[in-house]
Amino acid sequence: MILVTGGTGLNGKELLRRLSASGIAVRALVRNPAKAEAIAALPHVEIVQGDMARPETLAAALHDVDRAMLISSSDPSMLEVQSNFIDAARKAGVKHVVKLSGIMPELNSAFRFARMHGEIEKRLEASGMAFTHLRAGEFMPAYFRQAPAIAAKGAMFLPMEDARIASIDVGDLAEIAAKVLTSSGHEGKTYPLTGPEALTMTQVAAKLSAATGKTIRYVNVPPEEARKAQLAAGMPPYLADALFELFAERRNGKEAKVWPDAGALLGRPPTSFDEFARRNAAVFRGETPPPKV
Repeated sequence: MILVTGGTGLNGKELLRRLSASGIAVRALVRNPAKAEAIAALPHVEIVQGDMARPETLAAALHDVDRAMLISSSDPSMLEVQSNFIDAARKAGVKHVVKLSGIMPELNSAFRFARMHGEIEKRLEASGMAFTHLRAGEFMPAYFRQAPAIAAKGAMFLPMEDARIASIDVGDLAEIAAKVLTSSGHEGKTYPLTGPEALTMTQVAAKLSAATGKTIRYVNVPPEEARKAQLAAGMPPYLADALFELFAERRNGKEAKVWPDAGALLGRPPTSFDEFARRNAAVFRGETPPPKV
């Protein structure tokens, strides 16, 4: 049996759809079943309630599980809850844990979630279970957060200067995760996963313009100004501070490298940003509400 944590999130839902469509039995760990109606309707998907913040609730979810996909929200408790899950999975006899990690999980990173990912990776490696780290770059749907400003002002406002970033499509990431969970030979491997090209924000704006048929500009904003705008929009201070750290790392080129691993695992070129922009043109034109990221 395969278990997927974070089943109601962006990546968890996409992975469950892929596994379900392939006819693979999978169990989804959710904190609140009421929020899991969409995935509960998928064939071959079993919903089990549990909370990684409360390890005593995980026994039923882990019963008879031999492979697990570890995903959780980027929040202050990420290190704690993922460590709890690793301990519970080891005790339950899980053989292989696949972790969705970050592209730069450095223990000395200036970005707090990168440090957490690095620490979690080390704990998983020391657990005695087989492991695979999927180190994902920026998810393309992150640009949905810019959709309201694009629709209202024809511009995207980010503190990126002229730095490049190699974003990955979440569908590609789900396809890779499904393959790793259902085939052998990935034990002990670390895969850095990016899209096929590293783009500046000016190039991203140009691709969105081509897809939507409207002129979209990139406006570079000072980092502190971006942080103030996020706080004014109601973003929790912890997350605003984390994004401040993340964009500093991105301006230093930490997410600019294009890695070949995604293409090798997919057996085809990864999805391009042009494809993503065309597929979601209605969102960026303001005709369709942006999906929750």
